[in-house]
Amino acid sequence: MRIYNSKSLSVEEFVPLKEKEVRMYVCGPTVYNDVHIGNVRPVVVFDTLRRVFEALDYKVYYVSNYTDIDDKIINEAKRRNISEKELTDEMILAYNKIRSALNAQSLYKTPRVSETIDEIISFISKLIENGSAYEKDGDVYFKVESVSDYGSLSRQNLEDLKVGARIEENTIKESPLDFVLWKKTDEGMRWQSPFSVGRPGWHTECVVMIQDNLGELIDIHGGGKDLRFPHHENERAQSLACCKSELANYWMHSGMIDIDGVKMSKSLGNFITAKEILNRLDGNSLRWFLLATHYRADLNVSDEIIASSIKELDKVKDALKKSDIQLSLNDFASEEYNKDFYASFMEQMEDDLNTANAYAVIFENVKELNQALRQKDIDMTTVSSLNNSLRKCLNVLGIEIEKLILNEEDKSMYLRWLHAKEEKDFELADRLRENLQERGLC
Repeated sequence: MRIYNSKSLSVEEFVPLKEKEVRMYVCGPTVYNDVHIGNVRPVVVFDTLRRVFEALDYKVYYVSNYTDIDDKIINEAKRRNISEKELTDEMILAYNKIRSALNAQSLYKTPRVSETIDEIISFISKLIENGSAYEKDGDVYFKVESVSDYGSLSRQNLEDLKVGARIEENTIKESPLDFVLWKKTDEGMRWQSPFSVGRPGWHTECVVMIQDNLGELIDIHGGGKDLRFPHHENERAQSLACCKSELANYWMHSGMIDIDGVKMSKSLGNFITAKEILNRLDGNSLRWFLLATHYRADLNVSDEIIASSIKELDKVKDALKKSDIQLSLNDFASEEYNKDFYASFMEQMEDDLNTANAYAVIFENVKELNQALRQKDIDMTTVSSLNNSLRKCLNVLGIEIEKLILNEEDKSMYLRWLHAKEEKDFELADRLRENLQERGLC
């Protein structure tokens, strides 16, 4: 398995911390409103990565959090005149419905920030004790210059960052680059701490939840590329300062979303929620579309591109349906699959999720399956093998297409339809075809 490491800016051979195990953390949503299509792209990408590892017989411990403490949550709860917990519970439920619609597998753990406060306070206290953080008027700041290579993950130059940060008016901080670990507040959800009554800063939450659920050093830390700086940079810095350890061996970041060639933004009015797009196409089609572009590249969303993607998947589904029908009519069942196609597909997926080339293998599999179905004397062994290899590839992509199994009435009607066509009884053939279409068999 080879993956692109955002820290080294190169594709590297994956070497796990523990043989045949992967510990992976992906930053989850801030649950204050409906997630957008940009939020669900990492869901699909990292669920697919997990499936590839599992296909290679790895045990994957995949953790993703819910950020349920945030100013946006406070403001939205006030606007709706409900409690913050009522709002976050509602949004988490909605988010998980989206995950389910996208065939995303259940996670090892899904911690909430609000349930990790004691651990966060303890972590911040350690940073203060070792001189990597300091308290000012109830707020706690991380001392960025306590980490010698701060900026190395995101390729940021420290001096350039200092110049850009000097416009900030906060004179309490020792350095304009220092960031908040604990915020004193009398608004919203807050907790008693040795520093003040307040709540944690965003950058501290994830590093603590990683350590609490997976350990000080994990294999893979992932998220959208917009998190690379400052969020992931700051997480790594805190881990180095507190534990003298890297937080992750591999950092992976998925690309952003453009709408009709323009960066998606609420201010531009080109904002698409996941719920909205799932009203237009099913989870399989959305997943196929999201994976068609390499995960590291920015993804352009347009009606034309979506329509083209749906047509591609329809060709795959059509080949499966036709072969399912033939296998069912002939009562043929076998678990054998075309190993050459599956091996070629996995070779591409093991190459940093090269989905474009993997899709090419799938289309070649479809082509051979259709050719096998067009033969006068259909070889059911070949059809079954190609059907099974196609399904194995789709399963790794998280595309779930139910196998079509005909009952005796279906079989009788289908055979009568074929006979009517042969006899050129077009009126009967059309009537039977309509009935078969209603049953999804034609």
